[in-house]
Amino acid sequence: MVARKNKSASTRRLRFPEFIGQPLQELWLGDVTTESGIRNGDELPAASVMGVSKVDGIVPMEERTIASDIARYKVVRKDWFAYNPMRLNIGSIARWQGEADILVSPDYVVFRCLDNLAFGIEPDYLDHFRRSMSWDSFVSKGGDGSVRVRIYYKDLASLGLVLPSRAEQKRIADCLRSLDEMIAAQRQKVEALITYKRALMQELFPRGGETVPRFRFPEFRGAPEWEAHALAHHVSTLDAGVSVNSGDRPASGAEIGILKTSCVTSGTFDSTENKVVVEPEELHRVKEPVQGDTIIISRMNTIALVGANAYVERDVPNLFLPDRLWAAKSTRHCNMRFLSYVLGSTQGRAFLSSLASGSSGTMKNISQSDVLAMPILAPSFAEQLRVAACFVALDELAAAESGKLSALNTRKKGLMQQLFPSMQQAL
Repeated sequence: MVARKNKSASTRRLRFPEFIGQPLQELWLGDVTTESGIRNGDELPAASVMGVSKVDGIVPMEERTIASDIARYKVVRKDWFAYNPMRLNIGSIARWQGEADILVSPDYVVFRCLDNLAFGIEPDYLDHFRRSMSWDSFVSKGGDGSVRVRIYYKDLASLGLVLPSRAEQKRIADCLRSLDEMIAAQRQKVEALITYKRALMQELFPRGGETVPRFRFPEFRGAPEWEAHALAHHVSTLDAGVSVNSGDRPASGAEIGILKTSCVTSGTFDSTENKVVVEPEELHRVKEPVQGDTIIISRMNTIALVGANAYVERDVPNLFLPDRLWAAKSTRHCNMRFLSYVLGSTQGRAFLSSLASGSSGTMKNISQSDVLAMPILAPSFAEQLRVAACFVALDELAAAESGKLSALNTRKKGLMQQLFPSMQQAL
């Protein structure tokens, strides 16, 4: 392929000050990369065979998926790229950064950056570029097929690029790598808080067969043992809504919405997980509005999610429950937020899942009578408030840190749109 044109920098493209005014080069990806078809022969062992995951990148393959004869498997060297041509449009591509050569399936595409070009592409820059909207836009419609899009190297080679100099590419890659490190550190902080909360639950709630937790706050040490009562002692009713015909978008403004079961799958109530109700006859059928100081419980779902629940702090106007969700309402014998942590704990979720029944292999039900008979261990109301307050503080901290993580991801997305604009934007 032949390079296209020299272009001066566009005001639409974000550039570091030291590179403003330097020319940009219009190229095809095929001008600066080349496909590799190097086969293994008898060189590398089966332990070198890898696959490509969208989430984890290049990872070892399970032994049972590796062919007995790996002579035809393709070799991948440091800074080379490999992808499954049937899955490129969902992100199954990665750059190998290890020192030793590896192997991938003969069905994979392997390509590398040409390093003998004055105006070529840096592997690190391309590794970031493949996560951009420009790349996604191309691979979503750049291959053959309808249901399963096949994107081979010949297709990928026709991807248009607007490349800065190698020095500017390295500067961009370094910037994005630093941002990635910040995001990874922030993600670890969020995950650490989640892990800490799980561990703390094991200490603040009695374990199986016990009636006193391993840890009690100082003011409650020596207080009576926790008492067991059926859930029916703590909640007055489990009220379900009704199924109605709804749209394919969330309700907005004063529109009426019906909750989706996914509103509680994460263990926290997400009111945005709803569908708008617009038909007049359906609007008259909705019932069971979302009320504060209740616990929403999924009574019908997959075996992993049936019984999923979350606390609702305040009323949400114009939102209603479907028939697959219950609203548990208080009898004032128990603090509902405390009760939500009991039901959402590892033991609570396991017990609710154990109540599931149904002939379907995917969808399961739990009965109202079984759930109301669920044994609940609880201390005095004052201790309930203390335990709940501890977890609320952790949840608020985790939410704040998650917000910072979301902000970093949004910042990166916006930055990449400016650093890697589409061909039309960049010229």
